[in-house]
Amino acid sequence: MAAIDCGTNSIRLLVADLPDTSAGPEAPLTDLSRRMEIVRLGQGVDRTGRLAPEAIERTRVALAAYAAEIEKLGAERVRMCATSASRDASNAAEFREMVERTLGVAPEVVTGDEEARLSFTGAVRGLPADAREPYLVVDIGGGSTEFVVGTRAGGVEAAISMDIGCVRMTERHLHGDPPGPDEVAAAQADIAAAVDRALEAVPGRQAATLVGLAGSVTTVVAIAQDLQEYDPSRIHHARVPYDAVAATTADLLGKSREQRLAIPVMHPGRADVIGAGALVLRVIMERAGMDSVVASEHDILDGIAWSLA
Repeated sequence: MAAIDCGTNSIRLLVADLPDTSAGPEAPLTDLSRRMEIVRLGQGVDRTGRLAPEAIERTRVALAAYAAEIEKLGAERVRMCATSASRDASNAAEFREMVERTLGVAPEVVTGDEEARLSFTGAVRGLPADAREPYLVVDIGGGSTEFVVGTRAGGVEAAISMDIGCVRMTERHLHGDPPGPDEVAAAQADIAAAVDRALEAVPGRQAATLVGLAGSVTTVVAIAQDLQEYDPSRIHHARVPYDAVAATTADLLGKSREQRLAIPVMHPGRADVIGAGALVLRVIMERAGMDSVVASEHDILDGIAWSLA
């Protein structure tokens, strides 16, 4: 199976074998290839309402490489989901035509609700035994953040998508390098209002475990652990306390882009938006009353692959 997740900030590929049907409900995927490119498809969408031509071209280049990888590995089924930036853009048809030409399949511009459900499916399989249910799964993307509450057996109980992604909040509020206190305060107020609305729609404050997904979360967790290189095996299912998240967020917001780029685990394409992403995570923990977050390297991409089973 080949799964592609095209978000506001990055485009990712997973080619994997599904487990044998006799392997049991918690059997994992067998990864053949996982790839990620920062293409910033959502560049300027919050301001213009359109996908920029250069952003579509960056995405096309990455997608062409993914198409070659899919063909080489012989994937039998392919599904591409396009998320927040493609929902918001007035020229989404142009993007869709490019994808069909390059990949040979049409992208599915999933709703926020479906995005949330795919994220939950990918995240909860294989969680450690000390991750008590119910779960609040938050997927902090570039344009939006999904909030999902549920259990393994019962699945999704409630889900909502809010427009507080790391790219959107950076473009809307954090213009200084580093951002000034007033900019940070404005971003925090915007995020807090959206998080409170989300937690009124889904019972996140009643959840026992917060599970955090996507690059903002995994980068914050890597920094909090003082990793000298990005190591998915050290990040996946790591539990990080609130105090460490808060300290990391303050440090990131106080640094210039050049200083953030010097952090060993920082992806160059994430350095300008990681402060906003960390702030989203910190505010969620505060408003939901969570004293720790469990990071997951498995997310919507894995959920897309499982949907092909």
